[in-house]
Amino acid sequence: MHSWTDTLRFAFQPVVNLTTGAVAGLEILARPETGDVLAEARRDPELDGRLAVSAVRAAARRETLLPLFVNVFAGTLADLGGLPCLHDAVREAGRLPWEVTLDLCPPYTHVPHQALLEAVDVLRRQGFRICADGVGDGDVPLRLLSDLAPGLVKLDASLLARPAVVRSMRTLCDEMGALLAVEGVETEVQCAAALAAGAQLAQGELFAPPARLPAADVYVPPRSPAEAVAPRSGPSVREFVRPAALLPATASAGQVRALLTGAPDVSGVLLVDTAGVPVRSVHRSRFLLSMSGRYGHALYADRPAAKLGDPPRTVGVDATAWEVLDVVAVGGRGRTSDDVAVVDVSGRCVGVVRLADLVRALAETRVEEAAGLNPLTRLPGSDAITGEVDRRIAAGRAFALSWLDVDHFKQVNDGAGFAAGDELIRAVGRALQRAATDGTRVGHIGGDDFLLLADPEGLDPLAASVLDAVWSAGGRPVTLSLATVLCAPGSVSDHRQAAAFLAPLKQAAKALRGASWVLGRAGVPGHEIRRGSPSTPEPEGASTAGQGSAAGQGSAAGQASASASAIKQGSAASTSASASASASVGCGTAAGGAGPMWGEGEG
Repeated sequence: MHSWTDTLRFAFQPVVNLTTGAVAGLEILARPETGDVLAEARRDPELDGRLAVSAVRAAARRETLLPLFVNVFAGTLADLGGLPCLHDAVREAGRLPWEVTLDLCPPYTHVPHQALLEAVDVLRRQGFRICADGVGDGDVPLRLLSDLAPGLVKLDASLLARPAVVRSMRTLCDEMGALLAVEGVETEVQCAAALAAGAQLAQGELFAPPARLPAADVYVPPRSPAEAVAPRSGPSVREFVRPAALLPATASAGQVRALLTGAPDVSGVLLVDTAGVPVRSVHRSRFLLSMSGRYGHALYADRPAAKLGDPPRTVGVDATAWEVLDVVAVGGRGRTSDDVAVVDVSGRCVGVVRLADLVRALAETRVEEAAGLNPLTRLPGSDAITGEVDRRIAAGRAFALSWLDVDHFKQVNDGAGFAAGDELIRAVGRALQRAATDGTRVGHIGGDDFLLLADPEGLDPLAASVLDAVWSAGGRPVTLSLATVLCAPGSVSDHRQAAAFLAPLKQAAKALRGASWVLGRAGVPGHEIRRGSPSTPEPEGASTAGQGSAAGQGSAAGQASASASAIKQGSAASTSASASASASVGCGTAAGGAGPMWGEGEG
């Protein structure tokens, strides 16, 4: 009598690191020749457990050194209280539990959540890694997803048509300390969308189809320069993690030599203790040089490999690329090419980082940043600011976006000369840089236009640095105009909508006499005049919201303090004042409102 094992085969599909292009692991997929064993396994936890064991054994027969992704139904773990048989199978295959990630697959509808969480906790203590699979196309509740705290979340590629959803999931993953992957990627357009939305890993037919033999070479589309932009603090080390070649701390030099000669792409081996914590690092070239000496094999073959290793260099999973370089810089020059081990909060190795990957990525980042700098002020252009705006929106942070320019700048150039105009622009840029705090970004988007991104409480120094100063060009007095839009969490969807809210505020600021400052709130009609006076006299008794009896008077810093306070509180009084301003000032704030967009400037 034939059993399901007689017709069951397994295929391997690479999971690709989108930053380095390296294979981060292999997902093992069951491929029955007849019948639907997966449908049976969904109903039979014991059968599903045997499938997982068979998948690990199939990978062992292929002698792959890459980390493995094994699919298990969520209901199986809840019913069996974990998978004791899987732990034994992994050990028998000569692998370590932390080299295996369990992909928890839907459905979750009738799965007892507490039993599932307890089973996952048992597996995690054994060293297995946990992945939430089928998110976005399955039925996993967000509360359960948060409680599971997986190390990896896999989204269905269909969600790439909704980039806001993918970006929000990236934010959730960052909070949980997880990586974000997209599965089912079939086109280069989808790959680019995954990168733009923040995904770090991906798999699909584009990179490599499932195959009977594990594939180490995959196709990764070249990244466009626009995709290489990184935050100021530097890219996360998670983006560069490669699978680590691990052996027990007791391994002999002969075992290490066999691993290195059988895997030419492996640059080094980490020796780990029973908990998966690196204890020694064996560099490929130095080790093989020692073994290839006249008496090397006789001296070392049967002795512990740890004697030929060095203390491991480690960084946490939350480190940045710059922090990794700091670690590499410590110590002798002979170890600059050593891999750096990346460890989790328990000190267990989750992979390695190669110096070449870091240097290449950081160099590309610096080139892109330099190309985006304005040659006059050496300040970043609009792309850097808008990228940071989108990151703050995705993170749910409140921010104040401001547009500053010189009044009648064309007349300044025509009257005082372009050299005096250039010096004025450089002076304004220096003043803004001096006033910028850690949460403030300053950009020069061309001509006399500057973009300022700050936390609401960071408005004071920015306003005071430029509006309380006396400006001149070629002996001619000059005034500046500042327009600010406060964007509360959820008030704008992206930087384009923030720009649309800001454009009419700039027009309102330019319509005032003297140094001017106009402030509005995204989605709220009207604006407040914080500085400046109307160009034409108003009828007696007319009032302007936000001016009060001291409108256009006093220092910008003093008025900014009151503004920031009202902004942060979001009080009803402020909203009422803005509504009054709508009636008297008439600043339109619709997303499609008229007015120049960023970078167009004024004469």
